[in-house]
Amino acid sequence: MVNCGLPHPSTTTIPLRGPLRRGDNKIRVALIGSYGAGKSTLFKAASSPVAQHERLAGVSGAYQECVVDVGLDQISLVDLPSIESLHRLNADDQVVLMYLLWGDQWPSIVPHPADITHADFPAPDVLIHVVDATALAKNLELSLELSLLGRPVIIALNRVDEARKKGLFINVKALSEQLGVPVIPTIAHMGKGVAALFEAAVTIAREKTCPLPQPPTRHIAESLQALKTVISRPEIEDVFRVPRALLLSQLAENDAFFLNTLSAHFPALPPEISLARAKAEETLPRPLPEEVLADRHHRAAVLFEGVTTPRGIDSCEGWRRWLDELFLHPRWGLLGSLLVFAIVLLTVFQMSTFLDSLTSARLNAWAQEWHPESTAGVITHAVIEGLVGLVGIVIPYMLPLVLLLVTLEESGVMHRVAFVVDRGFHRIGLHGGVAVPFLIGLGCNVPAISAAAASGSRRERVVSAILITFVPCSARSAIILAIGGKYLGGLGVLAIFMLTLLVIAVLGKLLARRYSDSAPGMVLSIPRYALPSWSKVWRKTCERTEDIVTIVTPLLVIGSIVLALLSHFGADTLINTALTPITVWWLGLPVVLGVPILFGVLRKELSLLMIFQALDTFEISPLLDYVQIFTFLVFLTFYVPCLSTFAVMLKSLGQKEAWFSIFVSLSSALLMAGSVRLILELARWLS
Repeated sequence: MVNCGLPHPSTTTIPLRGPLRRGDNKIRVALIGSYGAGKSTLFKAASSPVAQHERLAGVSGAYQECVVDVGLDQISLVDLPSIESLHRLNADDQVVLMYLLWGDQWPSIVPHPADITHADFPAPDVLIHVVDATALAKNLELSLELSLLGRPVIIALNRVDEARKKGLFINVKALSEQLGVPVIPTIAHMGKGVAALFEAAVTIAREKTCPLPQPPTRHIAESLQALKTVISRPEIEDVFRVPRALLLSQLAENDAFFLNTLSAHFPALPPEISLARAKAEETLPRPLPEEVLADRHHRAAVLFEGVTTPRGIDSCEGWRRWLDELFLHPRWGLLGSLLVFAIVLLTVFQMSTFLDSLTSARLNAWAQEWHPESTAGVITHAVIEGLVGLVGIVIPYMLPLVLLLVTLEESGVMHRVAFVVDRGFHRIGLHGGVAVPFLIGLGCNVPAISAAAASGSRRERVVSAILITFVPCSARSAIILAIGGKYLGGLGVLAIFMLTLLVIAVLGKLLARRYSDSAPGMVLSIPRYALPSWSKVWRKTCERTEDIVTIVTPLLVIGSIVLALLSHFGADTLINTALTPITVWWLGLPVVLGVPILFGVLRKELSLLMIFQALDTFEISPLLDYVQIFTFLVFLTFYVPCLSTFAVMLKSLGQKEAWFSIFVSLSSALLMAGSVRLILELARWLS
């Protein structure tokens, strides 16, 4: 095991805060808010790739639901249809309120739709009210109403960045104290505050803390005493299961649903309610519903004034905000991420050329001058070639790439990239958190699979690791550029890379179905920008590349020895003959290319060298036409990356999934190469 001279970090103990809330015991959290507050954006920031879409009671607006991992706990996150108020409800909003109160266990006195076909939908344990910080006063009216439901509530104070741009500063602590609920500032479209929000949801679900009572002002409360006395009967509370404060508020505003439901079960009650309402209006200047509405509006306005401070436009940390606009913007963030990828790859390839000329190129030139004839000499030469190959992987490509990526992680940039591409990865059944391993795979699949193995769920580990084997590593890219660029041109090379993206997308969909039994959502934390620590960057780089020494090196050496002995004892003809069904019959290639294909299992660069050796020329165009060249490159692109990749898969995922990956790789290579050959041959025949 290599530690690069640095001690391994000490083990961190995470105390459990109580029984784990997972599986059947997971916490049910409902997102509720008005249209445009960012409720659905917040859901997408944490949702699973396999979110469920249903309709409430088969009649109301659609809702979304998925399971999300929050540390060791899980929540079932529900994005309910938008609602402006709990009063003056239309039919759809009425069903939303019913689900907030009772879930799918409606009281017997509540009329049930005849065509109800909804899925299992228990009442939520926690409500997250998504509030638009730029329209706080209006949104606080709904917050006051939700406090009457008798359930734990959290305020997600969304769009705080836009509020500050408008010069509006909100005292989060004061707002939390006034309402008696946690208030978490968020910028949903940038993923900021999302992790803290769901952690707070888990905490408040365990504590079962409800909001502070938010009674009406004194003159309204006194006028409602008679109505409160009418509904303060145990039999009403027993059959209706509605908090008394909420029922009082709804009847005061003459809510037809609650009034009709009570009338159907308690026929003598409506006259008493009407008399109590009339008595209340005797002391008020306006009708009771108008007074109650005006009072709630007034209380929300007073609360707003008490927790906000108008200032000038916030100018602090301007450069951080500018970077976030570049990396996290819903429309431009992807361009910022692509810019990061392009800079990283350009830097690595520029550095790799220089580093390769100083290390592996010189070692390889020295090794090629020796042509042993004895068996012992052949074995020694094979060991040297294996070690030279190791140097050629690690120093020019792997170390620079991993160093750059770890630096971006430590600075906070890579977390933003992962958040932006999360939605795109959802389309192939993954989370944006695997963006980093995929990027590492462009340099070498070995550390990429090791990085993917650190993903949270088994599904993420398996699917991402299998798909990473199709990412063109530096070795495969070198072959595509060296041969394709020379004989197929830029369009041919582009076509191969685009075909790779298409195959990854299609396989992602298929694999997502195979592993659809476990696909929880994941909250991507967005840390502050920070200056990377060199010691931490170097330690993480060493941790991510140590598999090369512990696993890959022995396999490179052993594989090199085996293949060298096969060549030494004249087994080339046997290998080529054995591979004839693949090379000649299916791919339409010369029989002598069987050995280069086999050598590709060890290292893809060896395939390039063996092509020239097998054809006995560095100009292959007279011997291979464009159809054969394109077919051969496609096969090598999807063919098993290398023996080292298989070894890391074996260690990270286990024997079953490693061999399944080999099966998927070989099947895809044969299918795609054969299809490409057929299409090109048909096109040539038609032309």
